[in-house]
Amino acid sequence: MEIEKIDEARLKDLNRLEKKLGVKFKNLELLNLALTHSSYSREMDEKISHNERLEFLGDAVLELASSTYLFEHFQDFSEGELTKSRASIVCQPILAKLGGKLGLGEMLLLGRGEEASGGRTRTTNLEDVFEAVIGAIYLDGGWEIAREYVMRQLAPEFENVKLGKNLKDYKSRLQEVVQKNPDGKIEYIELDSYGPDHMKTFECAVKINDKICGKGIGKSKKIAEQMAAQKALEKLEK
Repeated sequence: MEIEKIDEARLKDLNRLEKKLGVKFKNLELLNLALTHSSYSREMDEKISHNERLEFLGDAVLELASSTYLFEHFQDFSEGELTKSRASIVCQPILAKLGGKLGLGEMLLLGRGEEASGGRTRTTNLEDVFEAVIGAIYLDGGWEIAREYVMRQLAPEFENVKLGKNLKDYKSRLQEVVQKNPDGKIEYIELDSYGPDHMKTFECAVKINDKICGKGIGKSKKIAEQMAAQKALEKLEK
């Protein structure tokens, strides 16, 4: 496997992204690799490496950095509260939002099909590329630089933990709303799953009285169901 060669125009784009990230890379090829989608690799007859391995590494860095911070700063939290807090921070909506804010979607190297189907703004792609960039930062600069970067990016979410705004169990809230009607019935169903076994993505839906009211995507069924419940709640509130 090869890393995509960087031409002069791409180099300028990567330098601009470095400034936006606030991280100086020793090896810009790692950053470029983090921005290379698997669809691009497939169209190049799989001769070009893609970002899925960096995504795997970045996910681990995010988990460890956020877990360490929560452990050190919230000493009165039980294991369950720590786990819920971390899950509310290191989740698809937040990571995708951060990826979009940094303009990572615009920098992705995509295959033609993925480009045509809206891949630059797809939530899963934005989440994945954000994780891959963190993996690249870790490989290029080491743990401390990666940890500091994660802390900067997630600072508003840690503040929400302090204020108690993060522990939203959407499934429980939806259950309470639906059960106000004695005949109300909730069911969660799995619509689809895709990706390699070590990093599967799940799509789930919530049905209220046999009608689909919300859909969600996540890296576990539980997360996908929470996202579906959140969508259903938003729909009901409207």
